[in-house]
Amino acid sequence: MADLLKFELVSPERLLSSGNVQQVVVPGTEGEFTVLVNHAPVLSTLKPGVVTVTDEGGSDERIFVRGGFAEVNPAGLTILAEEAVAMNELSADDLARKVKNAQEDVDDATEPEKKRRAQEALDHLTQLQSAL
Repeated sequence: MADLLKFELVSPERLLSSGNVQQVVVPGTEGEFTVLVNHAPVLSTLKPGVVTVTDEGGSDERIFVRGGFAEVNPAGLTILAEEAVAMNELSADDLARKVKNAQEDVDDATEPEKKRRAQEALDHLTQLQSAL
């Protein structure tokens, strides 16, 4: 059996993934990179995108992340994400409804701060939608 990579993905809300895996594709701000066991040490910021985790059996799990850091060290790979959502938890119809509602919130906002927060929420949802 081939050596496996120890991997953890943590968001402020919960631990989304933890275990030994074959590889992980990470959406770094300087570009996507694949981490395998014995990868050189790396510290990278994350851009909004999908982390693809290939488990021991070769199955892929996809997790959308928005911001954060990835650290590769001799112990493995740890991703600390500002926000993270397992792609299998998302519904296209539900997400489309949320995007429509968020756009209405942006259009209806009259105060600059409320408009900024509404736009930030809309941006997050459209990033999720494009990843789906």
